[in-house]
Amino acid sequence: MHLLLINPRLPESYWSFKWAVDHVLPGKRAVNPPLGLATLAALCPGDWDIEIVDENVETIPLTTTADIVGVCGMGVQLPRQRELLAYYREQGHYVVAGGSYASLCREDYTAVADTVVAGEAEYIWKTFCDDFARGEPKPMYHETGTVALADSPRPRFDLLKLDLYTNVTLQFSRGCPFRCEFCDIIVMFGRKPRTKSLGQVERELDELRRLGARQAFFVDDNLIGNPRQAKELLRRLASYQEQHGYRFSFGTEVSLNLAQDEEMLDLLRAANFGWVFIGIESTDPVSLKETGKTQNLREDPLTAVRRIYAHGIDVLAGFIIGFDNDTPETFERHYRFITEAGIQSAMVGLLTALPRTPLYERMQREDRLIKTETIGDNTGATTNIVPKTMTLETLVEGYRALYTRLLTAPEIGRRLRNKLAYMPTPIYGSGYSLPQRLAIIGRLIVRGIAPGGLGHIAPFLSTIPLRSPGQVPLMISDWIIGLSMQRFAERQLAPEERDVPGIEGRIAAFRTAIARAMAAERVSITLSHDPITRVDVSFTGLIDRRIVLASARYLSRLLMETPARLTLRFHAMEPTRLNQVDRLLDRLKAHGDRVSIMADEHLWGRLAVDTSVFHLVLPDRTPHAVGRAGA
Repeated sequence: MHLLLINPRLPESYWSFKWAVDHVLPGKRAVNPPLGLATLAALCPGDWDIEIVDENVETIPLTTTADIVGVCGMGVQLPRQRELLAYYREQGHYVVAGGSYASLCREDYTAVADTVVAGEAEYIWKTFCDDFARGEPKPMYHETGTVALADSPRPRFDLLKLDLYTNVTLQFSRGCPFRCEFCDIIVMFGRKPRTKSLGQVERELDELRRLGARQAFFVDDNLIGNPRQAKELLRRLASYQEQHGYRFSFGTEVSLNLAQDEEMLDLLRAANFGWVFIGIESTDPVSLKETGKTQNLREDPLTAVRRIYAHGIDVLAGFIIGFDNDTPETFERHYRFITEAGIQSAMVGLLTALPRTPLYERMQREDRLIKTETIGDNTGATTNIVPKTMTLETLVEGYRALYTRLLTAPEIGRRLRNKLAYMPTPIYGSGYSLPQRLAIIGRLIVRGIAPGGLGHIAPFLSTIPLRSPGQVPLMISDWIIGLSMQRFAERQLAPEERDVPGIEGRIAAFRTAIARAMAAERVSITLSHDPITRVDVSFTGLIDRRIVLASARYLSRLLMETPARLTLRFHAMEPTRLNQVDRLLDRLKAHGDRVSIMADEHLWGRLAVDTSVFHLVLPDRTPHAVGRAGA
């Protein structure tokens, strides 16, 4: 049996660190690999042929011999997940939908998937495999019981292209004991943390060490949800690290009550945890009580963060704006706290109601839900909730202004200095060799600091810890994070402009440059501003070198100098001319996230479109798929 598992391309978000991955870090394409698919692969029968494709680092195969195509996805991946499911189903493959969003909203997939797998997979996936082998697969497999993580196999890390990611991922526990109103974790995994055995974790580390990994992220939603078991894990990890020369630099997610547990902090340091992500959300006690995040009320959060720093552990943090108690003054409070705490990686998001969470149910009762195109991404300037104490426009404008304020070079430097003042001996280690570290610093300076002129250079120089060289790796990391977030905000959080100044002139110049091709109806150009500026260029028939050079020159400048979106359409082309298309796409790949590509179906398999770079629009077969599902 041949099984193809696909992780759809993610839209850019806070977690992408796209600028760092594309321009600074050597040979990397994404931050984290799809651990869920590697675990699913390990649950399959031993004689199955399994392939994992992560569209975030490699292109999807447009043709495959797979008997089954499984496509996972979070809420933000739903549009691409549905597109892939419909495409492969139309090709005649048996398609299976799974992932976190299918677990929450399994009914959204019945029209495009032959089978939906909802919930934890350890038991139900094996049942599906057995049923499929007998020719009797069911349309729905829904885990309603409790999965013992002792039954979770070692993930098939060998099927992942680990060298393309900044981190490797593994998991110790599922579930969280707290009751945050907005969180879907307790909906999916419950409030009683379940854990793997220490032996399981050690065997996974052995395999990751064999594969050359160094930066490891425990993806647990709260590693310290069960403090006793967490401490047992950390003691074992400390022993493992000592035995293997501190091979790994770890990071994970925890809750803020970590700061009140000195023993846990000491154990994290001993195990070489360089950073933790904490959902701080708000410094307003009323807002924290409103959302049920009472674990953050035990101590002043600034004191808590600085105590964690004192153990050499960096803090990445999440913040939420839009609680019912929040007002326009909330933006200033968030700015002051993030700055004083020195939190460089501050994921500020607008409160979003995920399906089946207590917050979603309350918003539904109060008739305050807004229908939005995006699902589950709270780091864009959008929300699906009607704010209570300010207008939606005020909320969005204040959010954009806060990010703009935080992400100037002087502010990046100010936060870094405030952090280092309380972190004399950071644990953080990059995991790169000395030549790689030097190359990273060089690219940071050349591509990130120097282009900003004195406005970037002076803040950068002010953060060099001349008296504490041990702080340099963290300082470099913080600048990479800060500039990545700066680029993210510039691309994704700026107001969408219906009219881009000067774009008509650029398009007119392009038309003039290819006038002959347009007269021969080989190229057509359409410009629209609804709802944002889009440029549609269609190529028909022969494309020669002159057309390619002109198109590459004008379209690359268009993408570089404006936020316009570009769609390229290729019709009735001779296969012998497809090398010219390759040249054009090569010139545009730096801006591939804003380029969509459409082509006649006879070109599929011949057109070399890297779907991890460009959005290749797959044929929309949804009506056919609905009919087939109904049959």
